[in-house]
Amino acid sequence: MVASVPLGTLLRFFDGTPRPPERFRRKLSAWKNRNDTGRLVEKSQARTLGATPFPATFTLHLANYGSAGTIVMVVNRGFQATTDLRFEILERPAPGMVRVLSRRNGRVELHRLTSDMAEAEAWMAKNRYCDPIAEIVGEDEAGPAPVGRAA
Repeated sequence: MVASVPLGTLLRFFDGTPRPPERFRRKLSAWKNRNDTGRLVEKSQARTLGATPFPATFTLHLANYGSAGTIVMVVNRGFQATTDLRFEILERPAPGMVRVLSRRNGRVELHRLTSDMAEAEAWMAKNRYCDPIAEIVGEDEAGPAPVGRAA
């Protein structure tokens, strides 16, 4: 399912278990590790290295931490397409939005999703990345939001 989802899509991942009460801190922490939301920032195809096969993977951006406008830690989480978790699309990027991407070594990574090109250009001027690319979200990337397992 995630292979057909465009970069910038907000996804919820979950395992189907009920949320434990707040008083069970360790159980709640473990539950939150398998039940959260994130924005799709990277996808890779399945590949084989020598005789070893590697499944397709994808990365979700979960959070930024910092203060006074300075981000000091970015939290991303990678998943294999063979994960037992389920994924639900919460929000697709709207047509006309702009993705700020970087391409390195055959990988495409989303750094920012903006509402228009002016905002994207301002962000790229302020945040230096190697060869950033601004890409406008097209009409063909909008559509129904399927719910299912990442496969």
